[in-house]
Amino acid sequence: MAAGGVAARRCWRSGAGLAGAVRGICGSGRATAAVRAEELAERLRKSEEKQRELPKDPTQRWLRELAAMSQQLQQVHPNVLAKILKQRTLYQNEEIVVIDKPYGLPVHGGPGIKNCIADVLPILAKMLENMKAEPLHLCHRLDKETTGVMVLARSKEAAEKIRLLFKTRQVEKIYWAIVLGDPDAVEGVVEIPIVEKEVQSHQSHYKMTLAPKYRLCPEDGKVMKTRGHRHAERAVTRYRRLCAASACSLLELQPITGVKHQIRVHLAYGLGCPILGDHKYSHWSKLAPQKLPEHTLRRLKLEQSKARHLPLHLHAHRLCLPLGQPLDFVCKLPLFFQKTLRKLELDIPKD
Repeated sequence: MAAGGVAARRCWRSGAGLAGAVRGICGSGRATAAVRAEELAERLRKSEEKQRELPKDPTQRWLRELAAMSQQLQQVHPNVLAKILKQRTLYQNEEIVVIDKPYGLPVHGGPGIKNCIADVLPILAKMLENMKAEPLHLCHRLDKETTGVMVLARSKEAAEKIRLLFKTRQVEKIYWAIVLGDPDAVEGVVEIPIVEKEVQSHQSHYKMTLAPKYRLCPEDGKVMKTRGHRHAERAVTRYRRLCAASACSLLELQPITGVKHQIRVHLAYGLGCPILGDHKYSHWSKLAPQKLPEHTLRRLKLEQSKARHLPLHLHAHRLCLPLGQPLDFVCKLPLFFQKTLRKLELDIPKD
């Protein structure tokens, strides 16, 4: 402001008049604004360079690369995303296309989502067949962070037929998950209804949770039947422990029903063994990073403050589809999942 005032006085003394004074003030303002813009641009450039720098620690570098991969899938052109999915095709015939869904890619669109599988199905169909191909159709869904086997249909008729198979529970689905802790029984069935509820906290949000039909009487410890929640859905999950180490377990899971977030809720709230990297269902009343056991942090060479970067370790490993003759699809574990298994010394049995 002082520089502008001096410029104005000089303009008046030199006889430039009001127009000259205005030009002097505006010119000074533009120069100041230009300097501020340059400083801001420089700060942004340095910030971006810092973000691009890969950490020296291998674990931190691995987590950063995984986060970057997820962001890239949101930023690429739809044609590029369709090409990535084409390269991840596991099987195709005249009725279906089976893909290996990558980590961090949502199936459906929504707020803040630029790319999703549903949006590129017409492009993928043309890449797989020809330019006149009918768009592919979704038959089921996987969470954004879940990897593995996913079935697409080539026609509406085939999609309806496959959706009916899922609905009538004729499709066998097998998932693998790394969880915190070790279930009391090495195998069993979790059969507890699930319902969506609002979490009342400083950040109100919605979560799926258990709606049990029975509870223990506090007086005598006897099992009592409770009044069920009218919006609760029946949910059944079979599980089997494959191995355990480093305060973690590798579980094989078979969801019999298909409720939203069923596996995650049954493991976290039913068995008390949340999935590694499941920050949503590791707490009920707050949105916070998952708290990891000290032994697990040491094996992962990770600090608790960096645990928020851990990805969800849930993989759709196998799917058996009874279309005429049974079609059995197996999808290998993603690299980040394999690395975690090695770090935690979780050895998959060879049976």
